[in-house]
Amino acid sequence: MTSILTITLNPTVDLSIGADKVEPERKLRCTRPETDPGGGGINVSRGILELGGHSTAFVAVGGLTGDKVMRLLAEAGIGLAPFPAPGETRQSLTVTDQSSGLQYRFVMPGPEWKSGDVTRALTRIGRAAPENGIVVLSGSQPPGVPDDFPARLAARIARTRAQLFLDTSGAALHCLLRNCTAPADVLRMDDLEAEDLAGRKLPSRADSADFAQSLVRRGLARAVIVARGGDGNVLATAENRWVAEAAKVDVVSKVGAGDSFVAAFTLSLSRGLSMPEALQWGAAAASAAVTTSATDLCHLPMVRKLLPHSAVSTL
Repeated sequence: MTSILTITLNPTVDLSIGADKVEPERKLRCTRPETDPGGGGINVSRGILELGGHSTAFVAVGGLTGDKVMRLLAEAGIGLAPFPAPGETRQSLTVTDQSSGLQYRFVMPGPEWKSGDVTRALTRIGRAAPENGIVVLSGSQPPGVPDDFPARLAARIARTRAQLFLDTSGAALHCLLRNCTAPADVLRMDDLEAEDLAGRKLPSRADSADFAQSLVRRGLARAVIVARGGDGNVLATAENRWVAEAAKVDVVSKVGAGDSFVAAFTLSLSRGLSMPEALQWGAAAASAAVTTSATDLCHLPMVRKLLPHSAVSTL
């Protein structure tokens, strides 16, 4: 299996609780909290582990909360490449209103980074990147990290001959479109992020595929994935376009679906599967993830069960 390095610059300790009903101006009696290490890259590593693979997590950590992140990762059996963050690692809170099933997610910003912190992180990532392996950057950027970080990372990773998978959004995604000096191998975004980047609605699968393929032809990435939620996942390269169906499941929580997709897709490619096969595994993992509660991710038995319902076809 090809070696995998995941990158999380803004990790968190995820606390998940439930309350009978979320209302203002009153004490809310909550369930016992569930605690997980969180952040995009960490969740990808957790998903890879759940699916029977192995990765190393490059994680910027600081303070007592950072110590807890490292302990939780070590207890889970995930390889760790720690990097000293410039401040205390953040916490995040997910509250489920048990009367309605609605979730409320409170996400903290993380410590402020300086330019020197960014330079040091890029240097350390370059050293940690597995030659001819896969590097996955996923999750939010902490305050102070410039929008061009993914583009600078792409240029750095290109020197190691590793593949770079990006799951980014917002200003960083727009900056990548303007300034990318070395294309990513795979770029993933959801439908809202794709519409924001396109500056228009993408109502159909064909619209998403057209836009994804236009990004490939502009040199942004060699393959672009647009996740359309219940309408499936679209993947385009310069020559091909595929869609993987979203399995019909009862949705418990949408948290972690994207990270589960990236975990299964990355692991599949690392095992030598084709792009369409990896897309099918990713779609099944995303569907499996929404059947789990809070910050839980996909589970292998459910992913296997949903594989036949995540069929891939050409567009």
